[in-house]
Amino acid sequence: MTRLDLAREWHARPPPPDVRRSSAPSALELRQVSAGYGETVVLEDIDLALAPGESISVIGRNGVGKTTLLTTVMGHTTLHRGEVMLGGTSLNRVPVFRRARHGIGLVPQEREIFPSLSVRENLEVAARPGPWTAPRVFELFPNLEARLANMGHQLSGGEQQMLSIARALLTNPSVLLMDEPTEGLAPVIVEALTAVLLRLRGEGALSIILVEQNSRVALAFSARAVVMAKGRIVYDGPSAALSADPERLAQLVGVAE
Repeated sequence: MTRLDLAREWHARPPPPDVRRSSAPSALELRQVSAGYGETVVLEDIDLALAPGESISVIGRNGVGKTTLLTTVMGHTTLHRGEVMLGGTSLNRVPVFRRARHGIGLVPQEREIFPSLSVRENLEVAARPGPWTAPRVFELFPNLEARLANMGHQLSGGEQQMLSIARALLTNPSVLLMDEPTEGLAPVIVEALTAVLLRLRGEGALSIILVEQNSRVALAFSARAVVMAKGRIVYDGPSAALSADPERLAQLVGVAE
């Protein structure tokens, strides 16, 4: 066998598993993103890629840019630098409403349901064709089915959060952004929502970014965690490593020096 034949044979071999790279685009990717509000820069040099079907948790202290990360993906901030990609396609010039139509669902921190609409109307206004249907979300949130005729302002805080999640799912997104869904809820409701989050994590076609102040919930939710501090990513790796080392976690989020 000649050297040329050997070279051809070498290059024809698949790379070993630890260095093999998928040619499929990321479900969502931020490349060197700096963004904020007007001239104020909140996020700096953010590099983050989310694989199709992958779930990650983003944790950090208040004011470090977690919510801004999600609103930048949705197009609500000023993008100073970098690129936001959905399924390999740039979103930089795509308006907010089209980003939602392209497959990004958002569960905002303030829930932002329509208080003057009924539960049924809140769901119907968001529904788009796809695997997520009203009967399917009622399997997750049976309380909502029992309250279809109730107005949004008549729901408890926990029920409003359930409605916000259900509404986002009915848009049939490929990427779901969730901003602190357990904030301000009673422990029993937090446990119920955590169970729902774990079920959603098992949806192979759905990629999820969970921003969560409750580190216990966040680290239990996903195998991969991202820690933010001062508008930058300071950790991107296994959740288990942070769960096993509370002191390191505290240092990363800035609670300990």
